[in-house]
Amino acid sequence: MIPVFIGYDPREAVAWSVLAYSIQVRSSVPVTIAPLMQQQLRDVLSRERHALQSTEFSFSRFLTPYLSQYTGWSIFLDCDMLALDDIARLWSLRDERFAVQVVKHRHLPREKTKFLGQAQSTYEKKNWSSVMLFNNRKCGALTPEYVNCASGLDLHQFKWLEREDLVGELPGRWNHLVDYCARSRDVSLVHFTLGGPYFPEFADCEYAEEWRAEREAMLFAGHR
Repeated sequence: MIPVFIGYDPREAVAWSVLAYSIQVRSSVPVTIAPLMQQQLRDVLSRERHALQSTEFSFSRFLTPYLSQYTGWSIFLDCDMLALDDIARLWSLRDERFAVQVVKHRHLPREKTKFLGQAQSTYEKKNWSSVMLFNNRKCGALTPEYVNCASGLDLHQFKWLEREDLVGELPGRWNHLVDYCARSRDVSLVHFTLGGPYFPEFADCEYAEEWRAEREAMLFAGHR
């Protein structure tokens, strides 16, 4: 059983559902998928929303090890994604040497704003935390108390780990940044980081047709 946690923001509810569907229909093994919904975490996550926080799950993602009782492994994904491959292939990349494994982008945003007119921010290791393969027992520093008080940079730059070499690297195909990564059809997980095709201004972005086809398949499954 592969435990997957997906960040949830009500403004991207359709994105969450399409991503969850795309994972399930391609998985060769059982998968459990849990939304990280702010309303369900009020007793755990009490920090106030930051001005630069673009989604409701900017910080709740770091509760994944806690919600997994610091045992086994778990996957966290942003909701603005589309799976094009078997999630078991990502799961097979677990490496006990590391506390967390990510795609190590060198992401330097060109624009000042992104979806819904939100401010774009630039910092070292940007987007590394949008896909995380957590080795939960090695992430004991991520207590609710720490996640509630740590700075955004401390969390997203993995400063809660004792050493930099505890962050392992995943192949780039598992976090393809639309309009940043070179266009490719050899992609396992598409990430609409600027905004997905469910927003009118991004209706024609790369992989938009694939996303719409997935949504239609989800809505009309069994009726074809």
